Amino acid sequence: MTEQTPDPVVYLNGELTPLSEARIPVLDRGFIFGDGIYEVVPLYAGEHGLTPFRFASHLARLSRSLAKVGIENPFDNDGWRALLARVVAANYPEGGNAADSRAGGHALAYIQVTRGVAKRGHAFPAGIRPTVFMMVNPLRLPDDAVRARGVRCVSAEDRRWLHCDIKSVSLLGNVLMAEHAAKNDAFETIQLRDGMLTEASSANVWVVKGGELFAPLRDHKILEGIRYGLIEELARECGIRFTARDVTEAELRAADEILISSATKEVLPVTDLDGAPVGDGKPGPVYAALYAAYQRAKAREAQIERAWAC
Repeated sequence: MTEQTPDPVVYLNGELTPLSEARIPVLDRGFIFGDGIYEVVPLYAGEHGLTPFRFASHLARLSRSLAKVGIENPFDNDGWRALLARVVAANYPEGGNAADSRAGGHALAYIQVTRGVAKRGHAFPAGIRPTVFMMVNPLRLPDDAVRARGVRCVSAEDRRWLHCDIKSVSLLGNVLMAEHAAKNDAFETIQLRDGMLTEASSANVWVVKGGELFAPLRDHKILEGIRYGLIEELARECGIRFTARDVTEAELRAADEILISSATKEVLPVTDLDGAPVGDGKPGPVYAALYAAYQRAKAREAQIERAWAC
């Protein structure tokens, strides 16, 4: 089986280089201010190699985030696709159809664009070039045992800034919430702002009651995960009613099911919140239906990507 090179090859500002040799100046604004945007794209392994999942949606969100912070997008969509193909080929020269046996063959592309390098000053400097970085690592999805029992989460007050719709590299708030989960032996921290559900430390959150699926509104208080639109589509496919609206803390705690979704988790059941069982404490039927539909969507997407590549 093909294995990723021990020292992954990454792209940085026009060059492919081993990760151990990649360097940026200390005055890069991503380092100094967290002044940058990132994206994370799953790449699923199949008979035709690694194919990105919902890549067009990821690129659209990357473009939106860059525009919101005033950074010029360094590539068009075809340019990003070509760049990803270069990085994948450099790391998986045999095609990536078994990218890493320990990860089930799947991979994860990380893209970061910062404003660039300039003398330290808060206002946007003129005439600088964005720093562009891309790497590809193995993607390890939750295993069957985790899916069968679900995961434990804890809750906390959401104290992040109010531009959560921008996928910024300024992730200190998320880091603190991830550490809160780790200290409490939990998988994720589910956040609440003024008594209303927002999102987890690195996932969108879904609530099920009476067979109906609910999620917080898509606004500045949450990052609109690529899976948000996908799960909305899958709910229609499965005949599950979906409503986007404010979800109260009381509704969260009284839910029949709670789900979390992200690129690295796909969709995952939460069976314990703050030490109390969610519903009957087992993954529920809405989760089962959406997870199965998610796998079907992956197969459809692989066909689309292969057609595009041809």
